Amino acid sequence: MSTLDPAITVAELRKFYRVPVREGGLVASLRSLVRRRVREVRAVDGVSFTIAPGEIVGFLGPNGAGKTTTLKMLAGLLHPTSGEVRVLGHVPQRREREYLRRMTLVMGNRNQLQWDLPALDSFDLQRAIYRIPQAEFRRARDEYIELMGVGDLVSKPVRNLSLGERMKMEIIAALLHRPQVLFLDEPTIGLDVTMQRRIRGFIAEYNRRTGATVMLTSHYMADVEALCRRVIVIHHGLVLYDGPLTGLVERFAAYRQIGVTLAEPADLEPYGEVMGVDGAKVTLRVPKAEASRVTARLLAELAVEDLTIEEPPIDDVIEQVFAADADVGLEALPS
Repeated sequence: MSTLDPAITVAELRKFYRVPVREGGLVASLRSLVRRRVREVRAVDGVSFTIAPGEIVGFLGPNGAGKTTTLKMLAGLLHPTSGEVRVLGHVPQRREREYLRRMTLVMGNRNQLQWDLPALDSFDLQRAIYRIPQAEFRRARDEYIELMGVGDLVSKPVRNLSLGERMKMEIIAALLHRPQVLFLDEPTIGLDVTMQRRIRGFIAEYNRRTGATVMLTSHYMADVEALCRRVIVIHHGLVLYDGPLTGLVERFAAYRQIGVTLAEPADLEPYGEVMGVDGAKVTLRVPKAEASRVTARLLAELAVEDLTIEEPPIDDVIEQVFAADADVGLEALPS
C-alpha cells in the first residue's frame, strides 16, 4: 500500500438485516409457526467515503444511525450485505492476521480486561496474543502508562478501578501492538470531564507520534471539537455530511449566539431569543443574517460592557442535521 493511497476506502457499503415481525394474539402467534413474517432493517444503506493516512475523523450520528455497524464492518466483525471496504489495503471481513495486527477497535461499553487480575497481567496477555517482542512491548507499555498517568493503578485488580481508570487501561491494552488504524466507538462514554480530557489528549498524542488513522464516534462534542478537523455525519444509514467541522457549522447553523454584559439590567427580548442568564451576562440567539444588525442596535441603545458573537455549540448544529430529512440527500439540505 502506497502512502498516497487512502487508509480507508468505503464504497456503497450496505448492511441489511431480516428481523421477525412480532404480532400480538394467539392466532398471530400460531400463524408465525407456519409462516413467519420478517421485515428488512437497513442499518447501513450505501455509505461511501475515503480517509487518508493520519487523519482523525469524527463519525457522528444519533443512536441507530449505523455508526457502530459501520465500524464493525471496517474491523471485520460483520460481513457487508454489499459494497466494498478496504482498510490499509486489506478486506476486513477476511480477518487476515496481518490486518488484525494493524488495527484495533475500542468500544466504550465493552470490557476486554480480566476483571480479577491487575491490568499489567492483561497487558501481558495482549503481548502473547499479538506476539509482541518483549523489548518492544515493555517500551510501549511504559510509554502509555506514563502518558495516561496510571503508574500507581496498573497493579490493582481491574474490579477495584473506577470507570474512567478502567477505560484508560482498556485503551492502553488496545494500543500495545501499535495499530495503524484505530476505530474508537464512544471511548469516553460515562466519564467525567477530567477523564475525557485525559483520554482525548492521549489519542491526539498517539496520532502525533505514530501517524495512525483514527475514526471516532462520540456523543460528546468536546471530543470531536478537540480531535477532529473533518466529520462524517450519518443518519438512517446514509451519509448526510462529509467535510470540515467548521463547514458543518456554516452549512447548517441558521443562527448566531450573542453574549452581552450590561452595565444596568434591561429587557433584551426585543433583540433576540434569550437562551441563558449568567449574572450580568445574557446569551441571545438571533438569525445568522440578523447578527450584525442586532449587535449594532445593542451597542447603540444600551450600556454594553462586553459583547461577543459566537457560533452555536456544535452539538446544537448536529441536532439540526439529524432533524433534516435524510432521504432528500445532502444536495437538498440548506446551505
